[in-house]
Amino acid sequence: MPSNRIAWVIAALMCAASGAAVLARPSTRLSGEQPALSLHSMIPTRIGDWREDRSVQLQVVNPQTQELLDKLYSQVLSRVYVNDKGYRIMLSIAYGKDQSGSLEAHKPEVCYPAQGFVLRDNEAGRLTTAFGNIPVRRLFATMGLRQEPVTYWFTIGDDAVRGKLQERLAKLRYGLTGLIPDGLLFRVSSIDPSISRAYRLQDQFVNELLETVSPADRTRLSGLGASGESLASNRLVP
Repeated sequence: MPSNRIAWVIAALMCAASGAAVLARPSTRLSGEQPALSLHSMIPTRIGDWREDRSVQLQVVNPQTQELLDKLYSQVLSRVYVNDKGYRIMLSIAYGKDQSGSLEAHKPEVCYPAQGFVLRDNEAGRLTTAFGNIPVRRLFATMGLRQEPVTYWFTIGDDAVRGKLQERLAKLRYGLTGLIPDGLLFRVSSIDPSISRAYRLQDQFVNELLETVSPADRTRLSGLGASGESLASNRLVP
């Protein structure tokens, strides 16, 4: 009798675990629950003092070949903007409808070295905006005479995340509600030997961009909720 009772308990636990796994398996894309996203219509060609510059062909670093980009991301936007003083900033946004694992966006600290750059600096930072602080990474990549300070962040669903742990926690949180989260990688960079000047102007550009777009688009781009909080700065940090 005791052995039968133990067997029943084990069987019940196995069934419960199996049921929980099925319930936790995401089945619905978060992107399908939201308005359709179009980066080209979302991001204006004039942003405050900045305007799109098509007069020069600056090489905007992409993580992989176009063929692989099409597999990794649903949409990719790359533009060069210039202000009235002639300073140029390169903008690259990659959006993927499925961030459950196989389509996880490639980070700049991976794609820059893959294209021959050397990373001189790679550190976490915060980009202060009127709508809250965005957790970012700051890179300084060089290749020959090209010196390129980079600022980027990554979102899972509507939250900006920092590091693998927060990414996994965010995916788990969405997964427990049956949702497959989308994701967005937002990157700005400039060819500039002065790191402090580059980061200052990149922050200015981002602020003006977030002030230009609609509140809903701002949330999707920045990962900042209505309260001005990101997942990395509050909710899932132990």
